[in-house]
Amino acid sequence: MIVKNSRWLAGLLFVAAALLVGFQSPAHGVKATWVWQTEMIEDGGVKLLDFAQQEGINLIYLQINRDLPNATYETFIQHAHEEKIAVHALGGDPGWALEEHRERMLGLADWTINYNASVPEENRFDGIHLDIEPYVLPQWETDQSAVITSWENNLKAFLDKTSGSSLELGIDIPFWFDQTLTSEGGSLNEWLMNSYDHVTVLAYRNEVDSEHGIITLSQDELELADRLGKQVLVAVNTKEMPGEAYTSFYGRGKEQMDESLNRLSGQLSSYSSFAGLAVHDFRNWENMPGDSGGEGSDPGGETPGSKPDPDPDPGPGAGDRVPDADPVIRDQTVRGTYIWEANEVLQNSQEILDFAKEKKLNWLYVRLDLQQPFSAYRSFVKQASAAGIEVHAMGGHPIWALQENRTKMLKLVKYVKEYNRAAEGDERFHGIHLDIEPYVLPEWKADPDGVISQWTSNLDAFVTELKKDSSLQASMDLAVWLDKYKVPGEDISLSKWMIDRMDHVSLMAFRDSANGSNGIVSVSKEEIAFADELGKPILISVEMKESHEGNHITFFEEGEEYMEGELAKLPDLLKDSSSYTGNVVHAYNYWKNAKP
Repeated sequence: MIVKNSRWLAGLLFVAAALLVGFQSPAHGVKATWVWQTEMIEDGGVKLLDFAQQEGINLIYLQINRDLPNATYETFIQHAHEEKIAVHALGGDPGWALEEHRERMLGLADWTINYNASVPEENRFDGIHLDIEPYVLPQWETDQSAVITSWENNLKAFLDKTSGSSLELGIDIPFWFDQTLTSEGGSLNEWLMNSYDHVTVLAYRNEVDSEHGIITLSQDELELADRLGKQVLVAVNTKEMPGEAYTSFYGRGKEQMDESLNRLSGQLSSYSSFAGLAVHDFRNWENMPGDSGGEGSDPGGETPGSKPDPDPDPGPGAGDRVPDADPVIRDQTVRGTYIWEANEVLQNSQEILDFAKEKKLNWLYVRLDLQQPFSAYRSFVKQASAAGIEVHAMGGHPIWALQENRTKMLKLVKYVKEYNRAAEGDERFHGIHLDIEPYVLPEWKADPDGVISQWTSNLDAFVTELKKDSSLQASMDLAVWLDKYKVPGEDISLSKWMIDRMDHVSLMAFRDSANGSNGIVSVSKEEIAFADELGKPILISVEMKESHEGNHITFFEEGEEYMEGELAKLPDLLKDSSSYTGNVVHAYNYWKNAKP
């Protein structure tokens, strides 16, 4: 049984059948979701639990924030258990597969076991769920066997730590692990299934029974679990996946997804191992529209005629020069952050503005949801402008560097220009900011010059289209080490070319000290020199997200106060630079939850 820790849970799968809304299956009744926003439980989890009741969720994987007091978890779990909802402590990071990060994973086990020992039975976690995806690590490409070996050893240590705890243990696995082997030559899938109480198979597709649909992709895991007497949850995705729309129900309606899940549950019921479904994740699922097109449509909106433009009538003047945004008067250097979750502005605009006021911000990069009508952003931009904050629309994906995906980038340009035509002066965006990092693509490893040629060509097209009939600012994030590359066919550094082409760049100087041989100033010196020479503004971007690349990359370990102290040193250290314009912190979601 997937959940086994409390007496009332013994019959959960039977009871759950009566609760499920989107699909019903008396024998296979688990319906799970991931909750990555731990702050959702700080008020007792009212909104989250209401959604769970509405959608028939009876298992929640809840990410653990160890800075929250135990009382917060006690209240939420008690309320969840009253609603017959099990709660598993969630944690994971690709780096947890590496030996040097083993203690971080074991820390989750220690924390959960110690928490459970300190609270009444009805307030305890029912299990621990791991989401570790080592295949996104660069080491996976260069030495996969070494990564698998260290991952196995870490997981064995985790199993030893949790042995005898009575916690239900689960782990996410991709559907394509079928042929992946352990360090001893056996099936990795089989080892994981035998080691854990259940696995959640990430069968991320938006079609049920096509040639490459969910059933086809998950059947090997289900057949294996049948033989092993283990249980499997089959997971689908609702998160936006630029360039991979077929992997998600994003852009479709809840009703259409529920219909697909209903059929999926029925067709998988013949497998004794099939225990139910999981939907990734709560926040994106919650934001799905009520209804939408049928199966086979393109959630990414790239298929011509698949859905109307976000605002089919941009108003008078469409096609004329895009009017300028009202100027924002600032008496200080730039101080900003990134808003990466598109739904944050739509749902939590006041929280963002309150945060900006608290942190004295005057600059925001905001990722847009191009499926939204223009009216969705007007109030936020207007209020930000009144608070002295410039708002720049943001978008990007590694594949935007490839010529075949140029239209995706230009779609963002079209949306912002039409939005600005329809908006009043203080409701307009000031620019478009790109975050394109193609060096994570396999194509970069195989042919970096070829990727750079496509990338620079796409950026040329971006700036040309943006400037054709507007004065919107063009900007982008820039890695500090790109100065080592040349633009193919030209004797110029790639970094210098990009700084020259953009109105400004945000330099990803991801270090946790201002000074020193490997500090922010040192790693930025080539780009700052280029910007000084070209007369272009440059912003210094720093990281607050936890990083598996090392503590020196981020301020996550040190916290906000330390970060502010290091940023305060930059104006003096860079006083001789005419280009240094200010700082941006990556990103809002990490900063607001940072250590003091």
